Amino acid sequence: MTSVARLPVVWSLPLFVISTLVGLTAYAHHQPKYVGRFSGAEADSNGHPSGWRAVRFGDAETDTQYRLVERPIEDESTTVVRAVSDGGAGGLGRTVRLDPQQHPVLSWRWKVTNVLDKGDARTKDGDDYPARLYVTFDYDPSNFGLVDRAKYETLQALGYDQIPTRALNYVWASRVDQDTILPNAFTDWVQMIPVESGSTKVGTWLRERRNVRADYRRAFGEPPPPIDGVAIMTDTDNTGEEATAYYGDIVARRPPSIQESDLDWSDLTN
Repeated sequence: MTSVARLPVVWSLPLFVISTLVGLTAYAHHQPKYVGRFSGAEADSNGHPSGWRAVRFGDAETDTQYRLVERPIEDESTTVVRAVSDGGAGGLGRTVRLDPQQHPVLSWRWKVTNVLDKGDARTKDGDDYPARLYVTFDYDPSNFGLVDRAKYETLQALGYDQIPTRALNYVWASRVDQDTILPNAFTDWVQMIPVESGSTKVGTWLRERRNVRADYRRAFGEPPPPIDGVAIMTDTDNTGEEATAYYGDIVARRPPSIQESDLDWSDLTN
């Protein structure tokens, strides 16, 4: 009787351990990945979050200044990145490897103190934004058609060694409608998506969420390759104006359900 009574206990222990391990594995599998954990970052000698580096775009003579600072978000002091641009350009970026199939959702917080009077995503002279999140993809140039391949080889011959062959720019626009997808004024290899537009929400911390996988399909008409880089950027070199922005943590997330058919993706863009 004693041995029979003990059997359920003995056999339940492995099952309990297995179920616990399965639960922990699933929990870890669904954990978000920090792309930029500014709230816990240490500053390097330039005041930048450790692991992030200045990125030059174009031939602007003045660089945008980036620095870790303490700012209140929802009544709590948090470390964020402050970007100040006075007719300048340049971003702050890092190399990161993400699979958009596994972590398709990017979320972040940002705040701007003003929009740009002359900003216009449809023109080269207006291609400036008080805030943007720049996402690059590991796109194989051998997939280019003849025209794009010739352009790519020409840029390489001119010494451009970091050419974004595919990128999405999530921007705070001045006058283009939200959620519009349009090519960058300088190259259609980069597609612009205004997630905010106009001055209505200036001075307010906003939390953004985007389904990068779906946005890439909309922009380029095909599934996305892996993400290989992320940058924040506040630039005013084309308009000659001034802008200040603040950037909070950037996080990559799995969808709320593994079954994509059950998802309401529109909720993730609000």
